[in-house]
Amino acid sequence: MDTKQMIDLCKQHTMYTWGRQGGVAPLPVARAEGIYFWTPDGKRFIDFNSQLMSVNAGHGHKKIREAMKRQIDELLFVFPGTATEPRAKLGQKLAELAPGDIDRFFFTLGGAEANENAIRAARMATGRQKILSRYRSYHGATNLCMQLTGDPRRWANEPGTPGIIRVMDPMPYDFSFGRTESEITENNLRYLEEVIMYEGPQSIAAMIIETVTGTNGILPPPAGYLVGLRKLLDKYGILLICDEVMAGFGRTGKWFACEHGPIVPDLLCMAKGLTSSYAPLGAVGMRPKVYKYFDDNVFWGGLTYNSHCLGLATALANIEVFEEEGLVENAAALQAVMQEEMARLKAKHPTVKSYRNIGLFGMVDLQKDSQGTPMAAYNSASEAMTALGQRFRELGLFTFVRWGSFMANPPLCITEAQLREAWAVVDEALEVTHPYFEG
Repeated sequence: MDTKQMIDLCKQHTMYTWGRQGGVAPLPVARAEGIYFWTPDGKRFIDFNSQLMSVNAGHGHKKIREAMKRQIDELLFVFPGTATEPRAKLGQKLAELAPGDIDRFFFTLGGAEANENAIRAARMATGRQKILSRYRSYHGATNLCMQLTGDPRRWANEPGTPGIIRVMDPMPYDFSFGRTESEITENNLRYLEEVIMYEGPQSIAAMIIETVTGTNGILPPPAGYLVGLRKLLDKYGILLICDEVMAGFGRTGKWFACEHGPIVPDLLCMAKGLTSSYAPLGAVGMRPKVYKYFDDNVFWGGLTYNSHCLGLATALANIEVFEEEGLVENAAALQAVMQEEMARLKAKHPTVKSYRNIGLFGMVDLQKDSQGTPMAAYNSASEAMTALGQRFRELGLFTFVRWGSFMANPPLCITEAQLREAWAVVDEALEVTHPYFEG
């Protein structure tokens, strides 16, 4: 199928996410391998965002594909009340990888379903209904998860599930006011405790956080925040749910981002990197303090495709690739290289305001003047950012441009040479933003 026919038929007969259908411009893709993908016309792109921060092992890995083929020939679907070999093996393997005493897992088809079932389990196990979440979060596009979400994608989906209490993040959108990380942590947790008091701790089942905020900033938590949050929630018997759909599976240089705390959440949600998106799969990991409730009480939740054999077998092969090829360690080692490249761009380009990364989870913010005014305001686009996105595509680099920032989340199999190659493309593309700098 040629490029035009592919695009025309997709637009005519399918719906695209998060967009006005008349304005979508889908990127045609014919094949992918490693950190690259190609259009039907043969143009190569560097995948600098791992698609949706999810193809962590890289595209087209032979070992994962072969495991999927074997599973197709053995067993695909049986109803969720069965026991299967891939279910047994993946549960055991995740219990080895997960932090602390998290050793039981409920399987879903993706991250939103994982978060949704984590909330369900927390409410049932505690007998409480309210959930705390943060304004700078994104937790998925189901009805409940949209209400857990703080960013503007929530607005069009309101009103939604009651009982969601949103609070401020440790790092506000304008965080250039000079406070130390410890001061930011202390102030935020003090405010959070006051909210808990007003809402009644006896009514709050859990708080859900992105351990590292994803699309709304790629924000690692400030020093002491995770440990302080864990201690505060324990004080009031409130469960902690860590959404690691993006931050998990090596993205931050550890298997799970909560290990940087270090803390152990009560429920740990995962997807995306769990299979490197080769097949749909999500999971909720639970500590005994949560899952033991369901030994004697019904878990009122279920999914037709719970524990689907193809997804489970894919995850097992994906984890083997991570271990054999040292992908988690590679992300940790290349953290410094990414920081070096970001610093180089800031020194060269007046439009680069700030940058940050943890492992291979990064973002660069642009400014339109020396006072640090964002190149695009909150929930807005700008001519400069549109031009930058177009230039990335012209130069064969795929990543997300959102508001006044762009993301840097390559597959974890990337080499240092490939990483520097990608940043060289970014360097060239940033030239198009210079005419928009006001001085």
